[in-house]
Amino acid sequence: MDWIENINWEQILVDTGFVLLKLIATLIVFFIARAIGRKLIRNAFSKAQVKKKMSVGRTKTLQSLAISTFSYILFFILLVVVLGIFNINAAGLIAGAGVVGLAIGFGAQGLVSDVVTGFFLLLEKQVDVGDYITAAGYDGIVEEVGLRTMHIRSFDGTLNYVPNREVGSLSNHSRGNMRALVDIAIPYSDDIDEAVGIIQTVCDDLKEKNPKIVEGPDVLGVETYGTSEITLRVIAKTETMEQWAVERELRKAIKRAFDAKNESEEMYAEKPLQDG
Repeated sequence: MDWIENINWEQILVDTGFVLLKLIATLIVFFIARAIGRKLIRNAFSKAQVKKKMSVGRTKTLQSLAISTFSYILFFILLVVVLGIFNINAAGLIAGAGVVGLAIGFGAQGLVSDVVTGFFLLLEKQVDVGDYITAAGYDGIVEEVGLRTMHIRSFDGTLNYVPNREVGSLSNHSRGNMRALVDIAIPYSDDIDEAVGIIQTVCDDLKEKNPKIVEGPDVLGVETYGTSEITLRVIAKTETMEQWAVERELRKAIKRAFDAKNESEEMYAEKPLQDG
């Protein structure tokens, strides 16, 4: 047990204290650098959005990607510094990791496919944060676009994490004006021309009141024949993501117009004749 007595515990405590101080200082610098870096990236993209007139969605997409890349690089630097504090040869470890990475690379083809697909999605500007898309069997709003995954928020609130390699085809519903479509069923006993006139009047009034309507609304005419009704179709072009609100407003206004017409006819039919 002589070797225990020969241990310089005081020196060990001092060395351990220095190591802990270095670790604490390194972590403090890491968190400060990360906070400052993220703030600088956000400010840079805010200025770029104004100067280059980029869309908000495009700015958020590139900003999120830049912050992620910066965080990965900063974490790698932190790892190398921490290894150096413990006197571990980072270069040798990285070289060994390269050999191991080569060995498992054949099993990581999906990850490579995710990164490549994500790169082209961003390069070709196929999708931005905030777009309404259909991809990989999901409909929803894009919340994040990364090099590996895409986050799509469905309309029921579900957040879907979709690997980029599964995006075989993508439909972006947020590019350009959107179409609002409303089908109105009327009985065969109603006069078609009169019904079309009432609906078109409603459409004209709504167009003057709603600035989100770009074109129309217009009554196309008879769309289909049913067993007991005729379907008239109304279409309009609206600003992006406003088509549903316009459709609801159209249905409400048309229903009120028909109710007013029916009430007027009932009052006329019930009005007693005046004696001559």
